[in-house]
Amino acid sequence: MKLEPVDVLIIGAGASGAAIAWSLLETRMRILCLEQGDHLLDKDFPSRREDYELARYAEFSCDPNVRGLPQDYPINAEDSCITPVNWNGVGGSTINFLGHWPRMRPSDFRTRSLDGVGEDWPVDYHDLARFYDMNDRNTGVSGLGGNPAYPDYTPPHPPIPMGKLGQTLARGFNEKGWHWWPSDVAILSENDDGRQKCVNAGTCDLGCAAGAKGGTNFTYWPMLENAGVELRTKARVREILVDEASGFATGVLYHAADGQVYEQKAELVIVACNGVGTPRLLLNSKSKLFPEGLANRSGKVGKNLMFHPLTGVAGVFDEPMKGHEGPMACSILSQEFYESDPDREFVRGYGLHSGRSTTPMTYALGGYGIDNPIPWGAEHREIMDNVYPYLAGLTVVTEDLPEEHNCVTLDPDLTDSDGIPAPKITYRLGENTQAMLKHGEARAQEVLLAAGARRILPKGDKVWWRAGWHQMGTCRMGNDPGASVVNGWGRSHDVKNLFIVDGSIFVTAGAVNPTSTIQALALFIGDRIKTNIATLFD
Repeated sequence: MKLEPVDVLIIGAGASGAAIAWSLLETRMRILCLEQGDHLLDKDFPSRREDYELARYAEFSCDPNVRGLPQDYPINAEDSCITPVNWNGVGGSTINFLGHWPRMRPSDFRTRSLDGVGEDWPVDYHDLARFYDMNDRNTGVSGLGGNPAYPDYTPPHPPIPMGKLGQTLARGFNEKGWHWWPSDVAILSENDDGRQKCVNAGTCDLGCAAGAKGGTNFTYWPMLENAGVELRTKARVREILVDEASGFATGVLYHAADGQVYEQKAELVIVACNGVGTPRLLLNSKSKLFPEGLANRSGKVGKNLMFHPLTGVAGVFDEPMKGHEGPMACSILSQEFYESDPDREFVRGYGLHSGRSTTPMTYALGGYGIDNPIPWGAEHREIMDNVYPYLAGLTVVTEDLPEEHNCVTLDPDLTDSDGIPAPKITYRLGENTQAMLKHGEARAQEVLLAAGARRILPKGDKVWWRAGWHQMGTCRMGNDPGASVVNGWGRSHDVKNLFIVDGSIFVTAGAVNPTSTIQALALFIGDRIKTNIATLFD
C-alpha cells in the first residue's frame, strides 16, 4: 500500500533521529519519523511501580533478547563476548540510559595522526563544539565548567551533587594526584522550562518518573510534535528502496501495526537506527544496484563494530557510602589515563568512572552485566548487611579500536516477528583493549585503597556481558568512498539522498559515552544539509 510522499523520512525516533528532525524544522519541509516501537507514557514507566526492580529482568530489561517485545528484534551474539543492548520506542535508548554525558576529546578525532591507530575523522572537536553546546541546552545538561581535560565550555546547569560516594573517591584521586572532575550528566540539577529537577529516586534506567533525565522523549519530541513533525509508531522498516535509473533512494517499505506492508516515498531518507540496527537495515536493502546491501560498494557496511568494553572494581569502606541514593549516572570521572603514553603496553586510553551502587535486589542478583547472584543463607545476610551498604566502585571504560573482523552481519536463520533477518554480532577483544583493562583495574584498586577502602572485592576476568550500550563504527564516515560509507557530513557516498546520523558513522570510539557526540553530529549534519540545500544531491 502506497502513501502520500514526504520531503524527509527519518527512520528511528531515538537520540539522533530526534536531534536531526529538530535541526531541519526551519526548512519547513514535511518531516515524517518512523519508529518501530511505541510512545511509552511516563505513567507506564516501571519506576512508578513498587516492584520496579523486577522490570530490569523482564519487560524493561536493557537486553532485547530478554524483553522479547513485539517491537524488538533478536540479536545473535553467540560469537561475541559482549551483547548489544538497547530500547526500541520513542526516545530510543535514552529511555533507559543513565544519562552520563561526557564529550569526546579533541584527540579522539585524530588517532591516526597522533598515535598511528584507527583513522582520523573528517571532522574534529572544534567543528562540533557549537553543536555540543546547542545540544546541551536542548537536553538540559548539568556539570561544572573549567575541566582542564577539555577546551573551555560550561554546561547550562550546575553539577549534580557528588554524594558521599563521589566525595570519598575524589579524596582517593587527590591522594594519588590524578585528574578527576564532576561528571556532565543529562539530568537536571534545577527545574528548567517545565521540567522537574532530579528527585534522587535512583531508577534512571526504568524510565525517569520525574522527567529530569534528558531522554529525547522529554526534550526533543515535545518540541517536534508541537512543530508538526509526524511521528508514526509501530512502524518497522523492512528495507530502503532505490531507483535503478537514478540510483537515488525513493523511500521505504515498512510493516505497520495493522499487519500491512506500506510503501512510504520520500525525497530525503535519513537513517538513525544505531550501530547495529543501521547496518542491519542497509544489508537487508538489496537490489540490482546494490546486491551486497544498500550504500555498500565499499564493503564497509557492518564492519569495524566498536563497543566500550567495561569492567569494574569495588571497595568496601568503614562507613556507609549511600551509593544507591541519587541518580545512577557517574558522579565523577577521571581521565588521568585517557591519552596515549609510550611507557604503557597499549595505545590510547580509558576513563575511570565512579560507579554508584545499584538497588538491593539488583545487587543481590549480581548487578549489571554480571548475573552471578550472591549465595542464599547466612552468607547472603552477611553480604547485604556488611558489604552492600559500604560499597564504592570504579568502572573502567576503555577505548575500542576499529577492527574489520568485529562486525554486524545478517543471521541466515534468526528473524524478527515480521520475518526480517536479525543481526548477528561477531566480536572479540583486541590485545590492546585487554592490556588497557588490566591496567585500569590496577589503577582503580590504587584509588580505592587511597580513598580508605579496607577491602577490595574479588573481580572476574571477563568483561561485562551486557556492556553493549555503545554501538559504533559500522557505517563509518570518511573522505575515501572506498574505505567509508558516508562522507564528512553523513551523506552516503553511493546514494546522494541517503544520510546516516547515528553512532554507526563513528570512525573511532573514544573512551566516553557516545550519546552527546551522536546528537552533536546529528545537529552538525542537519546544519550541513541546510547549508548545502541548493546542491544537496550533486
